Amino acid sequence: MKSLKYLFLGLSLLAINFSNAQVNVNVNIGTPPLWGPVGYNDARYYYLPDLQTYYDVSTSNYIYINNGKWIRARTLPSVYRNYDLYNEYKVVLTDYRGNSPYDNFKTHKVKYAKGYKGKPQKTIGQKPGNGNNKQGHDNGNHGNGNSKGNNGKGNGKH
Repeated sequence: MKSLKYLFLGLSLLAINFSNAQVNVNVNIGTPPLWGPVGYNDARYYYLPDLQTYYDVSTSNYIYINNGKWIRARTLPSVYRNYDLYNEYKVVLTDYRGNSPYDNFKTHKVKYAKGYKGKPQKTIGQKPGNGNNKQGHDNGNHGNGNSKGNNGKGNGKH
């Protein structure tokens, strides 16, 4: 009877040890848009100062204020249809972990006023119809945080 207890205990410990080995933590928030800045794969939100709008990478939704309410939508309002997301500045909110980035809107609106430009940014991909790269990616620098990429000399290969 005692040896049966030890066998059961041993099998239990083995099962616990095996199950702990199967734990996997994924920190990838979502797929950043091609117009997103390079090097921020773990950021969930961008703030677009010129539009006073947020972009949620995890849901691919824009978050903007409309008639005093915050709206989540897959597209920008029609008034912004000509806004160039590739060439305008995106503030990457690396320090926010929640579901309502607009809780800090008053601060963001002042700190990142319309026309705000921080450090130079390189986008993950190219603007559609721009350049020779058929896949819409830049010169091999795919969001790895190295905005210089190959000492600034892209080889054009993938």
